[in-house]
Amino acid sequence: MVHLTRIYTRTGDNGTTRLANNQEVSKSDPLLDAYGSVDEANSFLGLAISDPQIPTTMVPVLRHIQNDLFDVGADLSTPLGHEPALRVSKQWIDRLEGWCDSWGKNLPALTSFVLPGGTSACAHLNCARAVVRRAERLAWTVHLDKELNTLAMTYLNRLSDLLFILSRAANILCDQEEILWVPAQGKDL
Repeated sequence: MVHLTRIYTRTGDNGTTRLANNQEVSKSDPLLDAYGSVDEANSFLGLAISDPQIPTTMVPVLRHIQNDLFDVGADLSTPLGHEPALRVSKQWIDRLEGWCDSWGKNLPALTSFVLPGGTSACAHLNCARAVVRRAERLAWTVHLDKELNTLAMTYLNRLSDLLFILSRAANILCDQEEILWVPAQGKDL
């Protein structure tokens, strides 16, 4: 359990911060961008959950993912060789794949790419998806320099798939027609 007695510490006022392994790094370190993007995605999930249009059956899944994302951030903030209290494991990815299968089984087949939008819940889930994709890209970039747990990046990849599926389901469960991409629609404007 985490106990925060004071929110401000003043330890980062010089442009540095500490990783979970207590290593001091610059606040411009790309690793902070990676797990900061995980935090940003988590905030978008909170926004999606607070949306009155979100199907209530999705809320427990999204809350579980929010908790996972704190753990993913902790995992990413500790390069391999410095063992944290936990690491993302294959079971986490299997759980996401199970949710992908469960939520995706009744969705209509795709005939085009889907534009983000429709219901506000769908739009919020798509914002979270896009930020998760960024977090994954950043983490892989950092991995070239600092060895990270690749299962954390795999988790982010699968999570973006699930968020896409959930965004589609959010529209369909709210009787909102999906907005499909029409290639070259604006070329004559």
